[in-house]
Amino acid sequence: MPDGSLYLGGFPNHHAPQGSSLLSARVHEYNCVAQNRYGRLVSRRARVQLASLSRFHQHPESMVVEQGGVARFQCLIQGVPEPIISWEHNRTALSHTSHRFTLLPTGILQITSVGQSDVGTYRCVARNIASTRYSQEAQLALSVSPPRLLQEPEILSGPQNLTLTVHQTAVLECIATGHPRPLVSWSRLDGRSIGVEGIQVLGTGNLMISDVSVQHSGVYVCAANRPGTRVRRTAQGVLLVQAPPEFVQWPQSVSKPRGSSAIFTCVAHGVPEPRLIWLKNGKILSPGDNVKLTHNNSTLMLTGITAEDEAIYQCVAENSAGSNQASARLAVTGAPEPPLVPQGLQASALSASTVRVSWEPPSTDDNPSIIGYVLHLQPEGEPPGRELQEAVSKGTFEHVFTNLDPATTYSIRLRAYSAEGASHDSPPVHITTMGSAPAAPSFYTKVLNATSVQVSWDLPPQPGLIQGFKLFHRKLPAAHFEGPLLLASSASSFLYTDLEPAALYEIKLQAFNGNGDGNSTTRFVSLQDALTANTDPKAGCPCRQDRETPFMGNTPLPGVFVGIHVGFAALIICLLCLLLGWRHSFLCRKGSGEHWTVPPSSADRASLGHLESGGKPGERIELISQVTVEQQSSA
Repeated sequence: MPDGSLYLGGFPNHHAPQGSSLLSARVHEYNCVAQNRYGRLVSRRARVQLASLSRFHQHPESMVVEQGGVARFQCLIQGVPEPIISWEHNRTALSHTSHRFTLLPTGILQITSVGQSDVGTYRCVARNIASTRYSQEAQLALSVSPPRLLQEPEILSGPQNLTLTVHQTAVLECIATGHPRPLVSWSRLDGRSIGVEGIQVLGTGNLMISDVSVQHSGVYVCAANRPGTRVRRTAQGVLLVQAPPEFVQWPQSVSKPRGSSAIFTCVAHGVPEPRLIWLKNGKILSPGDNVKLTHNNSTLMLTGITAEDEAIYQCVAENSAGSNQASARLAVTGAPEPPLVPQGLQASALSASTVRVSWEPPSTDDNPSIIGYVLHLQPEGEPPGRELQEAVSKGTFEHVFTNLDPATTYSIRLRAYSAEGASHDSPPVHITTMGSAPAAPSFYTKVLNATSVQVSWDLPPQPGLIQGFKLFHRKLPAAHFEGPLLLASSASSFLYTDLEPAALYEIKLQAFNGNGDGNSTTRFVSLQDALTANTDPKAGCPCRQDRETPFMGNTPLPGVFVGIHVGFAALIICLLCLLLGWRHSFLCRKGSGEHWTVPPSSADRASLGHLESGGKPGERIELISQVTVEQQSSA
């Protein structure tokens, strides 16, 4: 048809070949094929069957039952489409209103509590669009022997093994006889619950499951129990539910350059396990020189790709329940050419933790192939494992790095990416984040001789924080420093030579970086001791053995003179105290020699007696001193 549909105006009626069934001879399969410049694609198979109705493979059989017993008739026939089965009693359509009659879709008629009205002939009628057929007649008669009062349970017909496809209806038959009438129940052999959704009981014990799924597969057990006892009979049947293939992983279309390899993966599940085949432009693909099929054909690998390998590849999954297919295209490109190296990479520090990076847009010829950029940032002096990578889109030519360490120098590189790969690295740029000026360094001085002093300091533990050092010196009492001497960030000492002997020097050291100069540290160095040691070896040296000057702190020179003045004042005060104490002692000794033998007056004696009886020794000495002094004054 103009829209691509297939119309069959007539269908030939072929005779079945010898050794094959009539149904297989009436089955025809068709595929729809679509093709363009990229390749060919084949659809799933469409099956067309001629309507038909076979002869009966099984006719109902006559039977004799007891009054109140159970009767069962069965017929078997095949057709396309599936025929509808009905029954006739004495050539009259059997009524479906009576609960004693159960008609199963598989062509089974069950009659319970058989009575005189049920006696007669029964036949099966099968109908579909192809034809209508009648089975042979079967006779139902009642037994002349009296009914038994007690009869063991007996299963006349148990469940048959069934193989169905998902969404179909399963009917498991179970009809039992006995006196009293047995109770019929169902269970699964694996102990799992049968469930209630879609479950229905037909007649006195037949189990019907609507819309079956793979989870319904299993062994079902029918049990007939005599009421009030443990006497039971069982029968079991297997229900197998098949499912057509369904893909859980589809092959993906890819573009590959010549000489490379391509891999297509196809995974499908179904019951039973699907069989996988591969098609190339609608034709079955077999393993060859550059074609490899592995993992039960679920993986297709093409090596050494050429232009002839460009096609549409299909994965077809088939089992007895149906088929499914998925497709992917392989496009073969030319030799891979990576994009050009990005140009004009620049960086600037915005704050202590952010850096802006920018670069030039690519040329018009190279721009369509670029799919994005990747920036590589790494602190200088750190191992490669600390590299930070950030990707940006192809239309972005500026990026801001955040959450960086302050006062840290970073190296930044840029790569451009396309479908063919990555470009070479751009020339790196170096940028230092903003931060505070370096802290004041601590340093030490050592007098080597009368004209030489060595200055030493410790370097910071992390490189990049300091860009260099500035060293100043002046000879006191000069007002201005000489310098600075600019030293590298790796320098840790400096030697002063040709200094003036016996002079006092002040040395100042400060570190600097991109944020400015840090605070300085000063030290005072005296060369007087070194000169004295050189001129008079026997003279004592107040310096330490390592000749480190005692002026190691940040004490300014006026503080030294203040300390000397305070010392002299303390010495003078001590001398005055000693002189006053000596004079007082002399006067006391002199008064004692002249007046100690003077007899005391009566008042004095009373006072002395009072002191001897209750006074303190200290008070007594004080009183004597007063008396003595007063007498000396009167004299």
